[in-house]
Amino acid sequence: MPGLPSPNCGERREGARPDLIVIHYTAMATVEEARARLCDPAAEVSAHWLIAPDGAAEQLVDEAHRAWHAGAGSWGAVRDVNSRSIGIELANPGDRPFPEPQMTALERLLAAVMAHWSIPPERVIGHSDMAPGRKGDPGPRFDWRRLALQGLSVWPDPSVQRAAGPGGAAGFMDSARAFGYPDLPAATVLSAFRLRFRPWAAGPETAEDRAAIADLARRFPVDGGGARA
Repeated sequence: MPGLPSPNCGERREGARPDLIVIHYTAMATVEEARARLCDPAAEVSAHWLIAPDGAAEQLVDEAHRAWHAGAGSWGAVRDVNSRSIGIELANPGDRPFPEPQMTALERLLAAVMAHWSIPPERVIGHSDMAPGRKGDPGPRFDWRRLALQGLSVWPDPSVQRAAGPGGAAGFMDSARAFGYPDLPAATVLSAFRLRFRPWAAGPETAEDRAAIADLARRFPVDGGGARA
């Protein structure tokens, strides 16, 4: 498909429109290496957007097309995530914070993409959310709460977590599935959930984990499964 650098794309299947945004990191040393791989036909991988550490944002695939960024995984009822999503790659090896210019550029891009495709903040997810255990990006250094404060993602209500009693909230996996996580072993999903929402947490599931995911599931049920408070 002519006009943009990456040939690694195709038509969205069954007339799908994007209603998810998936955030990644490149896990490569430089933005130049990442760009070369995302545009290499032999690599068979791409994304719609690549954002450099200095904030330069480059479009690699037309948003109307299906970029090959997500791979196997799901979010709610969506199984072909590539056909239903916009993929954004952040040039970061995965072992360091995301620079301020890069985060600022991401915020501008998210706001524009969400407005263009009418994507709500709860459908801005990480690669690790839709592929728990297989993928870990954008990782524990990514500031999801910062995005949520601007309406560009979601975050659990801190007061709900503080009030969690010894018995916790509803079953963790019931809430995790209601929020969108795939039906995988509980330990795998817990790790993915903590990677995004509680990266400081360790050990067995706690009442705070259950309260946080229950709050997200209640306010942001996947696939229109309820009313938002």
